[in-house]
Amino acid sequence: FSPSPAHFGAEPNSNTNVIDLAYPGVLPVVNRRAVDWAMRASMALNMDIATNSKFDRKNYFYPDNPKAYQISQFDQPIGENGYIDIEVDGETKRIGITRLHMEEDAGKSTHKDGYSLVDLNRQSTPLIEIVSEPDIRSPKEAYAYLEKLRSIIQYTGVSDCKMEEGSLRCDANISLRP
Repeated sequence: FSPSPAHFGAEPNSNTNVIDLAYPGVLPVVNRRAVDWAMRASMALNMDIATNSKFDRKNYFYPDNPKAYQISQFDQPIGENGYIDIEVDGETKRIGITRLHMEEDAGKSTHKDGYSLVDLNRQSTPLIEIVSEPDIRSPKEAYAYLEKLRSIIQYTGVSDCKMEEGSLRCDANISLRP
């Protein structure tokens, strides 16, 4: 993972190094502190902690990832089988969490006026990805889940969870059922 700082609002491409820019021969190095934070988050989310874990290369080509692959924990995540209990309309509901794994962040592409710019300041920065079970059935439940997750992660000191600065991001995927 990148040892470069990831300061929100920094000038584009001002916090990069040879790892981020994918110089030939550069090998990745695990960020021990990020592993500790991932384990802390896993424990706070009631997850089983893996005895062994490994990182894989997930291949894809986008301009905001000069290596053409991302370091990720595909097969053996740090945490599995967790949950969060949420309150909606006076009732408690348990939302399952499938996995918590570490991976590298990508850079950021900006598109405007017919051209594209790439900022690699956050390239190779360690992040944790939390994958929930398809237990959320309404917008209220989704909101309650994200708010509870945010408060847990903030309380543990893993992240400040500022969505406006990108330290908490949420991708919603819809599970289609008959």
